[in-house]
Amino acid sequence: MRFESETQHAPRSGLILLQVMVFGLFCLFTLRFWYLQVHKGEQFAQKALDNQMRQVLIDSARGRVWDSTGRPVAVSEPSFALGLVREDCEDVEATLAKVAQWTGADPAALMETFKRGKKRVKPFEPLILVTDLSYEALAHIEANDIFWPGLEIVVRQKRHYPEGSLMAHILGYVAEANEEELEKNQALSLGDSVGKQGLELTMENWLRGAKGKKQVEVDALGRQHNEQVIVEPAAGNNIALSIDLDLQRLAAGLLDGQAGAIVVLEPDSGKLLALVSQPAYDNNLFVLGVPQDKWSELRDNPMHPIQNRTTQGLYPPGSVFKLLVAAAGLSEGFITYKDGVVCSGSYQLGNRKFHCWKKGGHGYVDLRQALVQSCDVYFYKLGERMGMDRINAYAKASGFGVPTGVDLPHEKAGLIPSREWKKKRFGEAWTRGETLNASIGQGYVLVSPLQVARYVGALLNGGKLLKPSLLRDEPPEIQGVLPLADEHRRFLVETMVDTVQGGTARRLLRPDARVGGKTGTAQVVKLINADQRRKAADMPYKYRDHAWLASFGEKDGKRYVVIVLVEHGGHGGEVAAPMAKAVYDYLFGPPPGKTAVQADPVIHQLEAGD
Repeated sequence: MRFESETQHAPRSGLILLQVMVFGLFCLFTLRFWYLQVHKGEQFAQKALDNQMRQVLIDSARGRVWDSTGRPVAVSEPSFALGLVREDCEDVEATLAKVAQWTGADPAALMETFKRGKKRVKPFEPLILVTDLSYEALAHIEANDIFWPGLEIVVRQKRHYPEGSLMAHILGYVAEANEEELEKNQALSLGDSVGKQGLELTMENWLRGAKGKKQVEVDALGRQHNEQVIVEPAAGNNIALSIDLDLQRLAAGLLDGQAGAIVVLEPDSGKLLALVSQPAYDNNLFVLGVPQDKWSELRDNPMHPIQNRTTQGLYPPGSVFKLLVAAAGLSEGFITYKDGVVCSGSYQLGNRKFHCWKKGGHGYVDLRQALVQSCDVYFYKLGERMGMDRINAYAKASGFGVPTGVDLPHEKAGLIPSREWKKKRFGEAWTRGETLNASIGQGYVLVSPLQVARYVGALLNGGKLLKPSLLRDEPPEIQGVLPLADEHRRFLVETMVDTVQGGTARRLLRPDARVGGKTGTAQVVKLINADQRRKAADMPYKYRDHAWLASFGEKDGKRYVVIVLVEHGGHGGEVAAPMAKAVYDYLFGPPPGKTAVQADPVIHQLEAGD
């Protein structure tokens, strides 16, 4: 058998196809190389540089706040936050667990912060995990961060309130911005603080600064080496308040242990020298997030320390309201100075008897005596003649039932009732008896201490309703004018002086100054008859009357309005007046000689009524 060897050759067409494929791949690689090296070369070179050079935001300091003498009441201090650069982090879950171990933070909360931050923070920017590190945690992190790539210490600004609760209701506080605030202001970053209450909220745009920017060199482990500031941060604007810190402290001390408000105002400028609401809270608690147990304690406190009683507390004004009802009667022509009534101690309306605070009555009184002795019967009769619609319109024209416009959030307008209001609110008709109650500042009438201060200020300054101002350099802003002739206005001021010299506010009397006042005792609960009323100390706290004093003082060309409201304090002349006297002693200095009036039965009887 013979074998023949044969040489087999691949088909020529197959070789050509293979050559075409190789040439095509070569062309594709060449084109891709040109695209990456030439067409996109500059862009990728910049990306490579970005891996070494990063731009980082520099936090800006929030504006400082001072009192009228330049003492700081709100400052920004350096603090250290912990951030996470995601593109440098090898194991997010393990890193977050380690951060929780170092700082004591809740691991679940850290993960939630991380998830929120992923939506807003770029991978090469630090995502803030912990906003304020203790020095112990800071030292531990600095010593170990080399083993945990991605962690970065970030220097930030933290708000601090040196006076704490003393200025809390004025300043409010800052806290971490929520999602809504972050969406609204694109200049904010995750972990930034914004004003939440008080002037921190209303003056947010003025106080907030502008962040800067720096370029830093980063190595393979994410550690920063060289840095260069590109844009300097701009601090926020400062604020000088009209508040006198010493006077604020004095007024807060007068109310210590009691719920109430004290307002001290310059009637000619509208400047507020003191604005105190007690009890208060420490606004430093909120800066880094108030703990849940502390928040629950504040929220559930029956004394409501978070409420600003000067602007949000609404109370029946009691006899203080008689100043306005008298003004309405004079302006509308229902009374003259000499018109009088006989007060027998009560006023009969249908089958109901409305009592005067003085059980035996005041006898015959004209308008001046009715104000000085705070005769209820006089104002029952005046209110019935005018009617509630006229009282409502006049009160609103005089600044009640509307906000004062002070630069504080959530101010309440108060309530001056009307027929329409009651019908809408309760579905019931207004009654004549309700008009009588409103005429002495009871019933549905509700005002704030700041509204009373603005009204008394207008009585003194020529009738101008000025915006109450907390800013030292803000010019006076006229919001309206009292619908009251100068003659009538001066008459009301003189009756306030008479009330100090021989009426229910005699505790304010001092020989070196002109002082006027109007006391008020506002009922909290309705009593069936006057015999049910007992001494405040003998009544349960929540049933005791509110004590009011609206006053002014003038000496050596300076004049001030002082308003005191003590919740469930009892009689205005007994409780509120001594507090106002202490304020005037600060404003005018100690009075010469003996100032206290020797007690006598007449004075006690008057003060027990109002």
